[in-house]
Amino acid sequence: MLSVETLTKTYKTGDRALSDVSFTVPKGQVVGLIGPSGAGKSTLIRCINRLVEPSAGAVRLNGADITRLSNTELRRARRRIGMIFQEYALVERLTVMENVLSGRLGYVGFWRSFLRRYPAKDVQMAYRLLDRVGLSAHVDKRADALSGGQRQRVGIARALEQEPELLLIDEPTASLDPRTSRQIMRLIVEICRESGLPAIINIHDVVLAQQFTDRIIGLQAGRVVFDGTPAQLTEDVLTTIYGAEDWTAMRKGASEDAEAEEEERAQAKKLMDAL
Repeated sequence: MLSVETLTKTYKTGDRALSDVSFTVPKGQVVGLIGPSGAGKSTLIRCINRLVEPSAGAVRLNGADITRLSNTELRRARRRIGMIFQEYALVERLTVMENVLSGRLGYVGFWRSFLRRYPAKDVQMAYRLLDRVGLSAHVDKRADALSGGQRQRVGIARALEQEPELLLIDEPTASLDPRTSRQIMRLIVEICRESGLPAIINIHDVVLAQQFTDRIIGLQAGRVVFDGTPAQLTEDVLTTIYGAEDWTAMRKGASEDAEAEEEERAQAKKLMDAL
């Protein structure tokens, strides 16, 4: 379980990015983190694994306080926290398999990683994960030859190669088209439920958050202003988080896109069944 306790981040300029943020995420729960630009979403994600140092508060992962660890202890703790980035963070010249295996860098020695001599069990796990994310046919393809959706799938497999206890996911659909965005969100949620992994997804697309996550936390100016189920995210709550907007029209357009995708999937299934 992840527990965030009165987490605060104040920069040297005096700007406060987070103010007394508190919540817990139990095993297997997928949380959507929403809010306007500058609300503190990315800062929160990065404070949890201390890519950004919090100014106060605590972050506990299965009882261990991440904010109190030494640098050596922190490196070990980060092996248990999988991170999936908006811009994929792949090594473009390396193959899909090599990028996935880089998720084991925290476990193998320098020379084994430099020479790419990973233990057989790590390689076998990478093959299983690539099959799970639908990339088993692209194992030897270079990362720079992949589409955006495929790159994000590599990023998911790499994070899972760490055998994490928590997933932190920063804007996983920001660079993807609507259909691919839904496919990626569906994949993330399915994997978390299969593995019992807790996850926090910083996501700008409110409709996707409502469609796929178990719970939504809304930030406004570094404070939690909403914490509830997707069904509780009413237009009044959205207005509190983001300001006035025609939320009905936005949801209608997204619903039509989702219905079109489901119809396409149903037609494809019928075709496969007929073969």
